Amino acid sequence: MTTVLSQKGQVVLPLAVREQLRLTPGEDFEVSIEDDDTIVLRRVSNPPNRGLVDHLLACPVPFVIPDREKDDTAPVAL
Repeated sequence: MTTVLSQKGQVVLPLAVREQLRLTPGEDFEVSIEDDDTIVLRRVSNPPNRGLVDHLLACPVPFVIPDREKDDTAPVAL
């Protein structure tokens, strides 16, 4: 696959690449130069909730997660 650098310095990632990597608008990328001919583009966006468990476990106040109530009602017929 190839792409073109625009006059504004923008590069469009081909649709096949965006779909395969599930890229969405607004994601952040790190750009680095590997050698004279190689540019590396690496996604740096964190998935939602990354580190949430560690953050909650670091809470200075002990907390208890209550058991969920069981719902024995029958599902609604459609």
